[in-house]
Amino acid sequence: MTDPSDPSDATAHPGADRATPAERSRVVRRARIAAIVVLVLLAVGAGRTLMSRLANDRVLESNIGVHSVLYVKTTFAKPSGSAQTLALPGTLQGAQQAPISARASGYVKRWTQDIGSRVEKGELLAEIESPEVGQQLSQAVAARQQTAASLALARSTVERWEAMRQKDVVSQQELDERRSAAAQASANLAAAEANVQRLRQLQGFTRVVAPFSGVITRRNVDVGDLIDSGGKVLFVLTQVDSLRIYVNVPQAYAQLVKPGQKVVVTQGELRGQSFTGEVARTAGSIDAATRTMQVEIALANKDRVLLPGAYVQVSLPLAASETLVVPTNVLLFRPEGVRVAVVDEASRVKLRPVTMGRNLGEAIEVLEGIGARDRLVVNPSDSLADGDAVSVAADDSGPASAASAPRGAASRPGGTAKVLP
Repeated sequence: MTDPSDPSDATAHPGADRATPAERSRVVRRARIAAIVVLVLLAVGAGRTLMSRLANDRVLESNIGVHSVLYVKTTFAKPSGSAQTLALPGTLQGAQQAPISARASGYVKRWTQDIGSRVEKGELLAEIESPEVGQQLSQAVAARQQTAASLALARSTVERWEAMRQKDVVSQQELDERRSAAAQASANLAAAEANVQRLRQLQGFTRVVAPFSGVITRRNVDVGDLIDSGGKVLFVLTQVDSLRIYVNVPQAYAQLVKPGQKVVVTQGELRGQSFTGEVARTAGSIDAATRTMQVEIALANKDRVLLPGAYVQVSLPLAASETLVVPTNVLLFRPEGVRVAVVDEASRVKLRPVTMGRNLGEAIEVLEGIGARDRLVVNPSDSLADGDAVSVAADDSGPASAASAPRGAASRPGGTAKVLP
């Protein structure tokens, strides 16, 4: 039995190899159309993939450009304007304060005033017993009398010799010698008188008196103590109705302190109370060791509320400075020194060195390096370099505002200036 699918079996399919040319043409045309459709579909798919990749590349580049922008804020420097107040510590002292010592040597016979006693000028404080001074004074008085007698004899001798010289009994040389002896006796009498006065004054020093009115703040003597002249301090006398304070003003503020300025003095133990003083004088020079200038402040204390030796705070108002003030967050601390980032008219960053003045806390004075119309970058990045292009927004603060932006503003988008890559 034969297989009907066998092409060699011409008897079973007599018309299988007898297809017409038209049929063959239709088959070829269908195959070509199918091939073209497949190619078109492949081309469309490839184009779509290419366009999608190009679009993704553009989005990626845009995102990279946006995320690579460093946003910062800018501000302007402003004049110092209002005056500043400088608080300095100080210690109260009496307007007059003196340690009192004895000029005469001897033993303390008695003392009349103790600590806290208010005394007037010339009032007796202590009395010293010095018998040696009394004996020396008696001896000096006797020596003066002896010298006075010698002077009287010399003068009478000169008078007699002058009379004899007129009669040419004695020579002129002998008369001159008698006159010289009289002059010498007169000088000896003057020396003896000066010695008597010295010892009388020294005897007066056995009475220790107050040189001015005040309060005894220290007593270092008792009855029977041996006192050497100019040695041990017996008392310390302080004037308490008028006080003074010495404060050391730093060099940065020294030029702003002038005599006559009013100051406010406060003491921690006297809450709610303040006292007005006045700058009496300044040293007028800077101490090279401490870089400060000493200032003396006069303070009235008629009610005697303040006590000498107390620790106080002095609020010293300073005259207004003409220097520029900038926020501290515009400073760049580089190895070569302190810099600020300034945006110029060509929208380029210029890193300028500055000289700093007084530190006012959140702001600082700049003595040199910038002007009032220079636009300063706030919170500049450490990567910010000289010559970087900058785009500044139109809503920046003017030169008079000198706005101080908070820390961290440079890391947030939407800032007023951006650094272009």
